[in-house]
Amino acid sequence: MTRNKYAVSGKGGVGKSTFAAALAYVYAEKGLRVYAIDADPDGNLAAALGFPPELAGQVRPIAEMADLIEERTGARPGERATFFRLNPRVQDIPERFAVEHGGVRLLRMGTVSAGGGGCVCPESALLRALLAHLTLQREEVVILDMEAGIEHLGRGTASAVDAFIVVLEPGLRSIQTAMTIRALAADLGVRSIYAVANKIRNDQDLEFLQGHLDELPLLGAIPWDEAIIEADMQGRSAYHAVPRLAAAVREIASRLEG
Repeated sequence: MTRNKYAVSGKGGVGKSTFAAALAYVYAEKGLRVYAIDADPDGNLAAALGFPPELAGQVRPIAEMADLIEERTGARPGERATFFRLNPRVQDIPERFAVEHGGVRLLRMGTVSAGGGGCVCPESALLRALLAHLTLQREEVVILDMEAGIEHLGRGTASAVDAFIVVLEPGLRSIQTAMTIRALAADLGVRSIYAVANKIRNDQDLEFLQGHLDELPLLGAIPWDEAIIEADMQGRSAYHAVPRLAAAVREIASRLEG
């Protein structure tokens, strides 16, 4: 079974989704089946992957599929329910609802609105079961684009992830968020937690981050490049538009595998 299950997190604006999309394309280029999972409430992974608007519009958040949630859990979101299934059937959901582009299959989790990510509600039960299925039972490469709060991960799912990757940029706020994410991931049983430096302008930027990462290993660095911003403005994948970014992420992927 393929064991390339990676969760990517970081403070908003650090380039987390750009990196997650690029990592997905690295494995797609190798001819592997890849699922990119948008588990961030902001939900911009389709744009980072460069999905055409007509395809991106087909990516429906699983948490908003009320009929599916009711069918699988026995309870409808937003309605008072005393009992519902905590381990609903999810095996067919990736094939039914993923949208593919460039060899990457995209699924969007969506936001659990009732009581936050930790709520005991039907939509939360379905999302947790789906992520557990993807990380524990699927053979494909799975790239999880998480929010900083790692909302949807349960203990079993997190411990099944091969590596948790925290993307950060030069700046104390980014580092503080990275340390918080590291602690959350460790509490959930994640054994391999790494950092990726993004938006690196010079050696001083990299030295600054290295001096504040404590025992968080640095996998590699992605250089600052105006072309990444231009690709985003044009709706293009930065991985395909910016050779320096692509080369850096390929090297990071090789270190992950090593």
